[in-house]
Amino acid sequence: MTGFPGFLGSALLGRLLARRPGTTAICLVQRRHLVAARERLAEIEVDEPHVEGRIRLVVGDLTAPGLGLEPDDATLLEDVTEVWHLAAVYDLAVGEEVAHRVNVDGTDRVLDLCRNLPGLSRLHYVSTCYVSGRYYGEFREDDLDVGQEFRNHYESTKFEAEVLVRKAMANGLPATIYRPGIVVGDSRTGETQKYDGPYFLATFLRRQLPVAVVPAVADPDAVRFCLVPRDFVIDAMDRLSVMEQSEGRTYALTDPAPPTARELVDAFARRLRKRVVWVPLPLPLVRAAVSLPLAERLMGLPVEALDYFASPTTYDTSRTTADLAGTDVSCPRFDDYADTLLAFMLEHPEHDSAAMV
Repeated sequence: MTGFPGFLGSALLGRLLARRPGTTAICLVQRRHLVAARERLAEIEVDEPHVEGRIRLVVGDLTAPGLGLEPDDATLLEDVTEVWHLAAVYDLAVGEEVAHRVNVDGTDRVLDLCRNLPGLSRLHYVSTCYVSGRYYGEFREDDLDVGQEFRNHYESTKFEAEVLVRKAMANGLPATIYRPGIVVGDSRTGETQKYDGPYFLATFLRRQLPVAVVPAVADPDAVRFCLVPRDFVIDAMDRLSVMEQSEGRTYALTDPAPPTARELVDAFARRLRKRVVWVPLPLPLVRAAVSLPLAERLMGLPVEALDYFASPTTYDTSRTTADLAGTDVSCPRFDDYADTLLAFMLEHPEHDSAAMV
């Protein structure tokens, strides 16, 4: 597994081992995250005793030849049967060079590893719904290169990485692709590692007077936010990963009935006791205003996030829904867990918007 002790990997690892008795896991960890990984592993062993002694942390680097592994650690990989590639740079403001090196080159190195594993049964690759870029209309689970434009280097490099995975699959590599939407906290506890995505909106509303002014950079009743709580993403990947029919398929792991921009704003505003006034403003004007010195920090709304308030894309989840039918896994409605997300945010101000890179 790559991407441990990240937001998804930390929650997923114990689930995978519970479903695979007698197996062990090797987690590729950057040296700078090794202490955090050891601490997280200790917590997991307390919460999920079945993983004790079944997880090994090895120091490596996705961007280095041979994944930056020491020779003794590299030999551990010879018997690997499943690879879970979660590591990526998720920052919307990431520079092109870093994004390409981690998201594209890193994925290419993982694919090289997979091609040299004689016992590989499956690569599980975590992509994103936002390989769609600024696509106009419904983006289907089998869609990828449809001539879309991209809003940032995060989107474009995740697209390039998925292109590499799709090519490897076409050449016979057994793989499954998972595309989460904007992952928020656990729907039951609100727990999260960072406050980005819709949390920016909550911060923006909190910093205003009781009457909050929200710029309408597009029709708030037409734009939909591709939100998904972490527990659904984890539950879905856990279940889908052991289904024979999931090999070769791509799954959009997001809300099949996502909230509109107005529903998202209204849900947070009600809970923060704000009355919202929508003011129609052109997106370029709002971007320019937020880009002014100190404006972004004062408002709590990064300029990179504004484009998503004018997103023209919706996401088809029909294959995900069909393959999970008959299980107890389904995506909860945003309105049912919005309170929980905000409560956790208010009670845990120590978190920020910084993603683990």
